Amino acid sequence: MTARYCSLARTPAPAFARGPAAERPSALASGRRKWVNGTVLHYWFFGGDSDASVIPVPGRGMTRRVSWAGTEEQRDVVRAGFREWQDLGIGIVFAEVADRSEAELRIGFQAGDGSWSAVGREALRAGRHERTMNFGWDLTAPGERATALHQIGHALGLLHEHQSPFAGLHWDDEAVYAELAGPPHHWSRERTHYNILRKLGPDEVDAPVWDPQSIMGFPFPSGLILEPEQYRGGLNPPGTLSAADKEAVLRWYPPAHPQGSPALVPFRSVPLGLGPGEQADFRIDPPESRTYTLGTFGDCDAVVVVFEERDGEPRYLVGRDDGGTPHNTMIRARLVKGRRYVVRVRLYSARGCGGTAVMCW
Repeated sequence: MTARYCSLARTPAPAFARGPAAERPSALASGRRKWVNGTVLHYWFFGGDSDASVIPVPGRGMTRRVSWAGTEEQRDVVRAGFREWQDLGIGIVFAEVADRSEAELRIGFQAGDGSWSAVGREALRAGRHERTMNFGWDLTAPGERATALHQIGHALGLLHEHQSPFAGLHWDDEAVYAELAGPPHHWSRERTHYNILRKLGPDEVDAPVWDPQSIMGFPFPSGLILEPEQYRGGLNPPGTLSAADKEAVLRWYPPAHPQGSPALVPFRSVPLGLGPGEQADFRIDPPESRTYTLGTFGDCDAVVVVFEERDGEPRYLVGRDDGGTPHNTMIRARLVKGRRYVVRVRLYSARGCGGTAVMCW
């Protein structure tokens, strides 16, 4: 059976500021797509007749509608994939919802559109009527369970393992272009380069070694890889979560702890004693209903996300990433008295010897 690969959408590289921020892109690049730990990711399946793509009919000057709905059997494969990742004990929870407006992840099954996913928090850029993940072939076919696990890995913020700069893969470039130009992919040279041949920067990968068994890698037939010699006959990952996959995702999303978060009281700053990649959580019980400003202070690069608790579950409200700029993260949000909010601050990196803090006012 011919291998089928996912095609990630091309996204602009982060523009880090000149000066001190430019010296620390590693933690920023590796973490900017990740969710803050403790996030509940809600997913929703497209299913109505109105959810479709309009595509041209070759040679006829006409268009037709292609549905984004999948069968219940295919949805079950995706649900099982979410459970398998969550059952590792990660600090991310996946929850299916019936209302698309409640979902950060919106999943379609358009045949012929390939299988792909937004990477991590890039899903938040998509409009509520747009897909953040698609499955372009039958997930109930033998071996296709791996496709669901792979795309959910992207949704968690993981990138393609075969593009790791530590892999040491030497490709026969023209053979790769020829392989992907034919069926079932019909990829352009640009798309093949972006998803197969392009090397990620050392600051974009999750581990300093290559994992040929990763669910985030692809199987490749013989004749595409020239070196290392043992892969000239092909590369065939097992299509399951590897030990390194599990270690990487648990490092970024360690198990959530049940103890209560400290309060963030208006006009009182709270010091952040965090190291790179660490996170602090706070609760806000607004004393009055109004628009509040929340922000970080000091020499740090961080992402700040505000959740509103609904029925005991945190729902994403607003977030801001300072992205390596010389400015601290600031958020304005309307908070309502009588409701509880959760603020999560994840540090990418710190610089200088000054302290860092968070405050709302």
